[in-house]
Amino acid sequence: MIWSKCRPFACVALALGLAGAAVAHTGEVLEPVMAGEFALQAGDLPQAAAHYLRAAELSTDPGLAERATRIALLAGRPALAGSALDRWQVLAPGSASLPGARLELALARGDVDEAMQAVSVLQVLPGEAGLPALISILGNAAGERRELARRVLRAMFVSDQLPPRLGGWLAVASLARRLDEPELAETLVREGIERFPDDPRAHLLTADRLRREGRDDEARARLATLGDPAALAPELRRTAARQHALMGDPLAAAATLGAGPQDEESLRQRARWLLDAGDRPALAALYEETAALDRVPPPERRLLLGMLAEGLLRWREAEAWYASVPRGEGHDQATLRRAGALARLARLPEALAALRALRNDEQADGEAIRDAFLLESDLLERRGRGDEALAVLDESLEVFEGDPALRYARAMLHERAGRVDEALADLQLILDEQPDSHQALNAYGYALLVRRDQPAQALPYLERAFELAPDSAAVLDSLGWLRFRMGEPELALELLQKAWARQRMAEIAAHLGEVLWTLGRKPEAREVWRAGLRLAGSDDTLHETLDRLLGSRTP
Repeated sequence: MIWSKCRPFACVALALGLAGAAVAHTGEVLEPVMAGEFALQAGDLPQAAAHYLRAAELSTDPGLAERATRIALLAGRPALAGSALDRWQVLAPGSASLPGARLELALARGDVDEAMQAVSVLQVLPGEAGLPALISILGNAAGERRELARRVLRAMFVSDQLPPRLGGWLAVASLARRLDEPELAETLVREGIERFPDDPRAHLLTADRLRREGRDDEARARLATLGDPAALAPELRRTAARQHALMGDPLAAAATLGAGPQDEESLRQRARWLLDAGDRPALAALYEETAALDRVPPPERRLLLGMLAEGLLRWREAEAWYASVPRGEGHDQATLRRAGALARLARLPEALAALRALRNDEQADGEAIRDAFLLESDLLERRGRGDEALAVLDESLEVFEGDPALRYARAMLHERAGRVDEALADLQLILDEQPDSHQALNAYGYALLVRRDQPAQALPYLERAFELAPDSAAVLDSLGWLRFRMGEPELALELLQKAWARQRMAEIAAHLGEVLWTLGRKPEAREVWRAGLRLAGSDDTLHETLDRLLGSRTP
């Protein structure tokens, strides 16, 4: 309701409705209520509070007293608020909202002792019902009241007026962070864990600390003390699963999250972890589990089932699932992925037709249309139709002028086709607009290194890319290969090993294997090359390396 749009008597009725049904001396009450509402419309909060206090004094309805209290607090009139709250106390001494209002009033008065009395009452409400109000009031304190809220929080800790469970302590620790008391927040977490050592949250917090300290084995042992994950509350089970994932164990993460009831988000997260792990049996089990949940899966689950089938290389099933996703959320993504599945099934004309239909779909999301251009170009290039692929990207940049993703794709297409000048020109256009694009910097430097044999000129581009993205496998690979070309094989080895650990790619295998071979570690080089061939048996860089060093493509 917007007060300025309601008629005066309707405003009165609404105000009385909010206040409650029982109103004594209605004629006497109507006048101050009307005056209060007109004052609110005029933005005069102090006058509105005074009128509502008068109405509350003439009425036995506690709702009017509560309204007067809250308006007075908003107006910054603690004296008026105190009188209204006293009337509220008389009319409804058992109101659950009273202690919170008393805390707000104490903050307005700057009275820590009075605030602590209100905190004591809030803390003993059944079922910790007062804790949310306490956290909200202190957390939202502004100006001079914010410093008073900090003093109240510290007094709560010193006097041990804290909730009787770890969850409450953690909520108060979060409040301490909101009030810029980080040291108190850390103390609350630490002492809360010590006070409630058997609480599952204590085990999770300890595991998190151990993991951050690099003590993964101890962290896993602490997680094991949680027992059966199915017995945990859903949010705790998700937290435990994330800890496993952060320690590089996606299988354990998926297994933990898979215990107990499932929802769409847990199914999707398990799929992501299992796809990352590349565990086909576990992925197949999840696929069967997900497919069996409903006879007719909802649209979002059909999209997930298609992705799972794709991860299992069941292209026909994947295509069927994607095709079954109706218009609405997920339809554009399903169309893109269906096109990829059709191409895998050697049904390229159908794939291209689906992508072109998406490009012309007025209901499609702009990002999906851009991705349709990218995928169409990629599919054409992979089948030796480079000129057509280039034409698609040229067209896309007429539709999405200057789009960096499309310009980058065209630069890479030029580079792979040996058109180095054109590739560098597109990359330079990206860098003119986005000088800190680590992808463009990396691609520019790598082209100078590999295509132009200019390592010195490539160095500043690749070093800047490394500053911006030190964990990028592609950047680590480029910089490592540069160091090798500049006669620094030991430094190159360190960088390339990090790249290989972060992402298994055939080109990284080619570079890492050559560095190992040069350093005399030939068995290790052969093993890396074999692993690279298993990833992509047709990679040009890897094949060229094997032909040059071994005279054979069988390491």
